[in-house]
Amino acid sequence: MSLAQLDNPLPSILEEIRSAARTSGLPYSGGVSPRQAWALVEAGQALLVDVRSAEERKFVGHVPGSLHVAWATGTALTRNPRFTRELEAKTGKQAPILLLCRSGKRSALAAEAAAKAGFGAVFNVLEGFEGELDGTQQRGHGDGWRFHGLPWVQD
Repeated sequence: MSLAQLDNPLPSILEEIRSAARTSGLPYSGGVSPRQAWALVEAGQALLVDVRSAEERKFVGHVPGSLHVAWATGTALTRNPRFTRELEAKTGKQAPILLLCRSGKRSALAAEAAAKAGFGAVFNVLEGFEGELDGTQQRGHGDGWRFHGLPWVQD
């Protein structure tokens, strides 16, 4: 997908989500479901950026064609101080950007940081790649990208 394709106005679903986010006082453009995110990426209407660590992507899996900019690195998940600069280098500040992490929590923090840095349309992918922990302390049994059967690969 070329960035030229992303110069068009935001798709109506993202405009609706952004409007709701403003109304609720969310500090970034809003949250999209995994299915909405995949539909937008497939249609060439948004860029998907995985903000998990390189280790998570390698050992847990990732979405084919997704970009990667780590929000935090290493086993201690140390915050990446260059996150917004690296994100801008890969996406620019105006393209619709969908941020994906393990459960939707780190990507929400990353979306807030990107919005504060001047990114115009940055959204959090709700539920994340693996989803929330369930009653047995496992992920992927009730929500998340993989749970919904969306495309992913593993190294």
